[in-house]
Order: sequence, then structure tokens, then C-alpha cells
Amino acid sequence: MAQRIAIVDYGMGNLRSVQKALVHVAGADEIAITSDPAAIRRADRVVFPGQGAMPDCMRRLNESGLGEAVEAAARAKPFLGLCIGQQMLFERSAEGDTPGLGLLPGRVLGFEFTPGYKIPHMGWNEVWQVQPHALWRGIADGARFYFVHSYYCEPALPSLAAATTRYPDAFTSAIARDNIFATQFHPEKSSAAGLTLLSNFANWNP
Repeated sequence: MAQRIAIVDYGMGNLRSVQKALVHVAGADEIAITSDPAAIRRADRVVFPGQGAMPDCMRRLNESGLGEAVEAAARAKPFLGLCIGQQMLFERSAEGDTPGLGLLPGRVLGFEFTPGYKIPHMGWNEVWQVQPHALWRGIADGARFYFVHSYYCEPALPSLAAATTRYPDAFTSAIARDNIFATQFHPEKSSAAGLTLLSNFANWNP
């Protein structure tokens, strides 16, 4: 039976590339880019992609009326957050001192300058799995994924961390709790490993 996967359109993010990747791995499903809160509520699964600045993300969520629908989805159905879609789940971001949705305890911090390391952290890097999870199925520990970000999440609970990456110090690059899985990297830009993760999400029953 076909399921409905909603990709949240809040005016930012790699919407088409995420949709194209999901169609590739879950082509029998209804995969829609939508800015309609009702469509998000009706969906069986929700993906919140992201690229850009946290203050812009939260402002557009609040202005569009999408915030409540996204929050409800993150509480009740399989939910995948990507990049900003991971950061906005936490309580507050240092980027513009911006409050997030507060669904997970913790904060978002900016990388400090380290000689030899550019900000933003951009390109391929290794992702080391901290805990087993259905979305890691078929993905080797230490597989490389594509990143573009200047900020990273610091969960208040170590149990939230699903993976870490070094740049140069270790930071949390994926989080997991109940029906939520979120990554700092972009699986839609991460070749075979990213497609495997998206396929796992399309078939995940938390």
C-alpha cells in the first residue's frame, strides 16, 4: 500500500534534490513537496530538509503557520530532519541566539576557528555510528557523507547521539529518539550511503 511522504517546503532547503532521491528509493510512494500544514498532518512520514540560517528557518516556520504541523509530526510519526532540520529540533541556537522547537534537550553551537579547518565545514567526511539504528542498515560504520554547515548540535543527553564526525574535534552528526532521526549531513547529496539511509527511512517503522 502506497504511503504519503511529505517534504516540508518552508521556502528554504534542497527540496527538489531530496524529492528526487526519495523517488529513486521509494518510487511507489506518494512523495510531495508541500507548504500546506494539512498535508503534513495527513502524511505518513515527514522529511524536513534544510539549508541556510536558523533565524530565517524559524521565522518562516512561524510566519507560514507550518510550525505547529511540523512539531506535531515530529512528535507522532516517522520524522527525518536534515541539516537545519536537525538543528531546529533543539532548544536554542547560537546562530542569532534563536530559539528552536525545543523538542529535544540541547543547543546548537558554532564551530570555533581552528588553523587548517575552514568554516563552513563543507565536503565529504566520515560518520561514525554511536548506536545501532534501523536507518544505519546496510551503511558501513565510518561511511562518508556530504556536509555543508557552520553550526552543530550539542544534545544535553548523550543517548540522543546516533553518530559523530570529527572536524577537528568530534561533534554529533546524527541524532535519534523514538520516531525522530536527524542528520547534520545531507543524505540526498551523499551518493550510495545517502540513498541507503533514505530508503531505510521510507521503510522504517519506529
